[in-house]
Amino acid sequence: MKSVVRTAICMDTLITVKVVSVHSEQFMHQSIDQVFDLFTFVEATCSRFDENSEIRKISHHIGSAVTVSPLLFEAIRFSIELAEMTNGVFDPTIGRLMEEKGFARHYLNGSIPLPITDATPAASYKDIEIDEIRRTVKLSKPLVLDLGAIAKGMAIDLGKRILEGFEGFYIDAGGDIYAGGTNENRQPWRIGIRHPLEKDLTICTLSISDMAVCTSGSYERISKHSGNHHLINPLNQASREDLYSCTVVAPFAMLADGASTAAFVLGYELGRQWLDEAELQGLWITSSLQLYMTNDMKRYWYE
Repeated sequence: MKSVVRTAICMDTLITVKVVSVHSEQFMHQSIDQVFDLFTFVEATCSRFDENSEIRKISHHIGSAVTVSPLLFEAIRFSIELAEMTNGVFDPTIGRLMEEKGFARHYLNGSIPLPITDATPAASYKDIEIDEIRRTVKLSKPLVLDLGAIAKGMAIDLGKRILEGFEGFYIDAGGDIYAGGTNENRQPWRIGIRHPLEKDLTICTLSISDMAVCTSGSYERISKHSGNHHLINPLNQASREDLYSCTVVAPFAMLADGASTAAFVLGYELGRQWLDEAELQGLWITSSLQLYMTNDMKRYWYE
């Protein structure tokens, strides 16, 4: 079988796509092009840093129901569902708090969108009303929507639909991964989990096929303004210091992406209880480099 690997920068990170197949390389390249196009489309829809994005535009319409695209509606609907599952530890209205903590600039180009007038960090997911029949979203108070915790996962899941006809593939969006089928050796994919203190090293390896693996790490983005990392609890407005990262394995990437954020913010004890209830598997790396995991995470352990 042949393989094709391509990379591109999108959604503030490096996107790597690999396809393994007996199909022609031309067909593989065309399919990868479609995946990259999807990432661009999701970013244009869901980025809070883009003044022209759909999500930024609806934040300027307070108190009125706005019809949104199917993609944005599903992202907001899923975010609200995850917020309800975590009692607000995960919250898509965290955008204003993120801005106050020093995360107001686009991570790559440094641009700052026009502020949302009177937006408050006191908003919560309960201030969002959705109508699934009319596909509308209504914000009951000024707030800044932030879908950064699930947008890459959503893009990966959309890309998966393009590639799932191939014998094997993976999509890696800055450490958020979906691995489908098998590798060139017809074996499950080996997914390395980054060592928190050594960027180019892995601390452990998972063996994965037809599953998503997403990691939320405190080392990814640090605010020069506040010194906080970007994984903030909206309930107490603080960042945990006892963990470096949390990795979640799930059937699809948007779930693994959002769940890794929630399970990090919850911490190991509460996070493990929550993942067990959700029937998901997770791995936490503490600030002392200890590894803790859910019981069934061992099934994915390679080394």
